[in-house]
Amino acid sequence: MAETGMMHIGELAERTGLSLRTIRHYDQIGLLTPSGRSEGGFRLYTEDDHDQLMLIRRMKPLGYSLEQMGDLLRALESARGSEPSRADGANELAQFLDDAHERRSGLARQLAAADEFIDQLNSRITD
Repeated sequence: MAETGMMHIGELAERTGLSLRTIRHYDQIGLLTPSGRSEGGFRLYTEDDHDQLMLIRRMKPLGYSLEQMGDLLRALESARGSEPSRADGANELAQFLDDAHERRSGLARQLAAADEFIDQLNSRITD
């Protein structure tokens, strides 16, 4: 850890399996802003930043766009906010959850089709 409770971008990249370039890009577009900077100007991240980045990473296989990832992070923030925005944030999160279930079902169908294809090839090889 670089500072108390903080980590440099290299450690964050190692822990998340994402490249430095990807994390820097997320910072440049405002998707994941570092929680701090060192005296030398290096990006510093917290465990909360790590958790947000892992959430973003887990959205990628489901085909979410960077804009949608940002929408989800804003919904999470709203759900933790004051009472008027909390209900809106919770509603948005519920919509994301429904959408994620649908996307996962689509991936499951694709995986089943891939398994059938492999089975067909296997049967032709063993014939």
